[in-house]
Amino acid sequence: MKYIISYSKPHNHYIDIEFIADKIKHDELLIQLPSWRPGRYELGNFAKNIQKWAAFDEKGKALKFGKISKDCWNIQTKGVSSVHIKYNYYASELNAGSTFLDSTQLYMNPVNCCVYIPERIDEPCEMILQLPLDYKIACGHSQSSFPDFIIPFESGDNRLGENSFVFKNFHELADSPFIASNSLQHCKFVCFGVEFNIWFQGECCPNWTKLTSDFMKFIHEQLLIMNDFPGKVYHFLFQILPHKIYHGVEHTASTVIALGPGYNLMKGDLYEDLLGVSSHELFHAWNIKSIRPVELQPYDYSKENYSKLGYIAEGVTSYYGDYLLFRSGVLDEQQYFQTFAERLQKHIDNFGRYNLSVADASFDTWLDGYTPGVPNRKTSIYDEGCLLAFVTDMFIRKNSDGKHSLDDVMRYLFNEFALKNKGYSDIDYKGIVEHFANASFDLIYNNYINSASDYEPILHEAMAYIGCELILLPSAKFHEHSMGIKASEVNGVCKITSVYPNSAADIAGLAINDDVIAINSIQIKPDGSGTSFPEWCKYFGNKPSSLTIASNGIIKLVEIIPQPNCFYKTAGINKLLTADENQKNNFKKWGNIKF
Repeated sequence: MKYIISYSKPHNHYIDIEFIADKIKHDELLIQLPSWRPGRYELGNFAKNIQKWAAFDEKGKALKFGKISKDCWNIQTKGVSSVHIKYNYYASELNAGSTFLDSTQLYMNPVNCCVYIPERIDEPCEMILQLPLDYKIACGHSQSSFPDFIIPFESGDNRLGENSFVFKNFHELADSPFIASNSLQHCKFVCFGVEFNIWFQGECCPNWTKLTSDFMKFIHEQLLIMNDFPGKVYHFLFQILPHKIYHGVEHTASTVIALGPGYNLMKGDLYEDLLGVSSHELFHAWNIKSIRPVELQPYDYSKENYSKLGYIAEGVTSYYGDYLLFRSGVLDEQQYFQTFAERLQKHIDNFGRYNLSVADASFDTWLDGYTPGVPNRKTSIYDEGCLLAFVTDMFIRKNSDGKHSLDDVMRYLFNEFALKNKGYSDIDYKGIVEHFANASFDLIYNNYINSASDYEPILHEAMAYIGCELILLPSAKFHEHSMGIKASEVNGVCKITSVYPNSAADIAGLAINDDVIAINSIQIKPDGSGTSFPEWCKYFGNKPSSLTIASNGIIKLVEIIPQPNCFYKTAGINKLLTADENQKNNFKKWGNIKF
């Protein structure tokens, strides 16, 4: 089977694709386009980007076909030996999991736009890219057995060439995104015998010395933990955009990361984001790309693949992605505590923790996992999952007298499941945790992972093991801690974005998406700084206030009686001043701090 990808009129964003399948043996043939992509556990509906679709036999005769679902076609193939499917794909969206074509690059995630024959998904296939001759290709998949296979030919006024890649099956093809461009920036280095490549596409000025130094530190730490790597070569593919964006998608031999704006790439928060998402996505090479829940072994691209283990796939990875930057010395203690506090803050601000467990939220990513959804419905497999991974790590360390940790669990899953091509279940995970802790995991597993609850009790206990404490102080903003409102400027309007349950605002009848027009007859006129409403609330203080609200187009007055320091809080983590020597030593061992 073969895919021919043509670069013709990049300005219109349409990619021309021809799929050729021979050895047709039946009178009918089903052709499937993936319904979703691994790394984002919701339906993608990629077929909406197809404008033209047609099927032909080996002689160019059109074949009858019909759609039997949103992304599956049935072709009449009686007497046909090979099928040629010609279609195009609209590629105008640029993020870490999309496909994009313009005059500067062809960037493709094959899982978005390459069809396959379901019963032949495990057969080898070839991809031929027809590209400008000066284009380089950044891809986690090694080039075909013909590395110099470039055939120039004329196509209009553009000089093009063909580059061939061979894949052992569709799974490998789907897991091999690439960037083809004449403006790629690249460097590579080796750690523990594994070659690592960093590629940048887009306007930016990488500091290669700083990048390779920091990358080497966290990569070295991850390889030390896992003792092995799923492959011999790995590629970080960066799409650097001129505007703000933060997105990463994992693959076995690569990751695609979208960040911006490019002028801030090596500065402050954006550089920390670059390091954080890179560490996170690299750990995915083990956790989810190799170590997989049994429900995802193998992937079924045609429908939802439900699993309750997203809190392990994403939560454990989020924990290690942040933690290993600290443990490897890339981030200092203060920087890591700040990152951890951001996870804590999202948890305490998310009242969905009382309504949907993180295991059930894992299952429901297929429903609304990547959008805010209805207020206070769900938890986050990333943030709550990260906190539970930390709790689990401390649980194992404490109960094994520091002999074991979550590291041992991940190594065991890699060696005994991933390398043996087996998926693991939640019971497997629970049992492995209990094995290394030599203690029952029932309390955490039943009451926190599989039940909707506040994590505060187990977080206090986990932090105490390493001589730290969870800090919850009243929010610095009056309208948050005394009224129970969070608000922000949206398109020149002060809009309520969150209401604390049973707070003064909730009792007064305020709701998310209400617009605040005035307080005590003084107009709230956002100036871009976001300070107008907060400052007036602070000015009027604890006195009852009258808010003029626009709610679904209806203007109304709402009387609100503040209750000081009762509602939104600010979360943090501090070292205990009273920590004993055991706690201090536990912290040093956990943080890989030399005595």
